Amino acid sequence: MKRTFVVAGLVLAACPAPPLAPKFSDAWPDKCRDYDRVTAAWTRSGVLRGQYQEVLDVSATFKSPEWRCSHTMRQAETRNLTDQERADLLAKAQAEMSGPYEVQLMVTTWDRRENDLDRGKNSVWHVVLEDSAGNQIEPLEIVKDKRPPFTVRAEFPALGDFAVPYVARFPHTSPLLDSRAVKLRVSGERGGVEVAWTAAP
Repeated sequence: MKRTFVVAGLVLAACPAPPLAPKFSDAWPDKCRDYDRVTAAWTRSGVLRGQYQEVLDVSATFKSPEWRCSHTMRQAETRNLTDQERADLLAKAQAEMSGPYEVQLMVTTWDRRENDLDRGKNSVWHVVLEDSAGNQIEPLEIVKDKRPPFTVRAEFPALGDFAVPYVARFPHTSPLLDSRAVKLRVSGERGGVEVAWTAAP
């Protein structure tokens, strides 16, 4: 009988936690949830395939208020901050919500010369956000995340070995997360990739 309970307990312990649904809101959350699960909830991936090879691979993490909250608490714990330092960091993160929307992009291209999102209008690729009404939002800028790869990967596990990390910033002209869905499109002459974040029903 004891062995039966032990085996059952091991089976239950091995079951992964159910995936989190992203919380669509432009407001700071009342509670910061687990960072790894929140990052997974706000990360989407897509692939464009050509005739003979993969042309474009994109993973995108939307830095929603929920993500910023969890990320800030993770930073505070990792850096072993004092209560005052933690409060200051949270205040800074909340203030940043009024700035541009940010999406962390991890981009892999078959031809490395095409991995050029930071070239703006001269890039091979056109990047836009789209709300649930179909309104498209052009980026203010897309810049390379020049931190060491192991540092970026610690925050964003979706960073692959051959990917280039970028930060795309979009104007905060309307409460985008008050809509039911947000899409990100990366398109070019050879096709495109679309990923979407959808609010729970």
